[in-house]
Amino acid sequence: MPAEGKSDMERIGLFSEMGYVTIGDKYVSHYMRPFNEAASKNRQMLPGGTKTLSALQAGYFEPQFVRIFDGEAYTNPVQLRRRYRLAESKKNLGKAFLPSNGDKLPCGLGSYYGTIGGSYAYFSPQLKARERYVPPGKNFYTNPGKKGTGYGYANLTIGEQFPHEPDGYEVERINAKKAQEEHKRLVKGGPFKLNLYPQEYFDMNPYFNDKPLPPLKKPPPEKPIAPPFRPSSPAKKSGGMKGGTFDPYPSHSADPYVITKSKAVTTNKERQIFHPPPGPKSRPVTSIITLNVTR
Repeated sequence: MPAEGKSDMERIGLFSEMGYVTIGDKYVSHYMRPFNEAASKNRQMLPGGTKTLSALQAGYFEPQFVRIFDGEAYTNPVQLRRRYRLAESKKNLGKAFLPSNGDKLPCGLGSYYGTIGGSYAYFSPQLKARERYVPPGKNFYTNPGKKGTGYGYANLTIGEQFPHEPDGYEVERINAKKAQEEHKRLVKGGPFKLNLYPQEYFDMNPYFNDKPLPPLKKPPPEKPIAPPFRPSSPAKKSGGMKGGTFDPYPSHSADPYVITKSKAVTTNKERQIFHPPPGPKSRPVTSIITLNVTR
């Protein structure tokens, strides 16, 4: 820790400052410096020039044709299949199975040649015996429609001609009168009337009452009213004359005027100034870009 100034812990966050390895080195400027210095020194890769496309050996990278597998064994797939069939045929105990007869094929439409059981009665195309068809009876006969609309002409409709009914004078008024008389006959009693029609008052005389008046109630005895409380003297008001306080003047203190001294700085037993421990300090950290460049 230096005699004057901050310690290494306070400056860089380490117990002691690390030594430097570049003291006395020559400064190299990074301005316009190539990324790969070895690429610009010594002889570089020199190609042999372009080649024209041709089917000769000069059109390939190698001066002669090189086999992928040099000295590999030759195999004949046809010979291998024959050997496999001979080995499988030796496993047979007898001759190959041959059916007694070949498949039978039908020789025409509706033929049962080649089937196992022949024909069946259920599939016979013969028709079953049916009863003689008796047609139903004839329907009723009708005459052709008659010409005309039927209005004002007789015997042109399906039924008979409608009989004529005379239309009396004021038939609607007579029918309404009969309906009204029938309605009065069915009504029981007179018309229903309400007594709640609006009037000036509820009754003709609002002060009229049939019930006798109740007896008069005696008034309750009057209670004597107590005199109000009055203080002996009015309340005191605050002011410059100290009229609202219990004492006319505050009590006098006989403390002498003494100048207070400032408190001394708190020290430990060895009479040294106490410094609180510093908080956590930051330390130098290598950036990610520098780590990637170094790697």
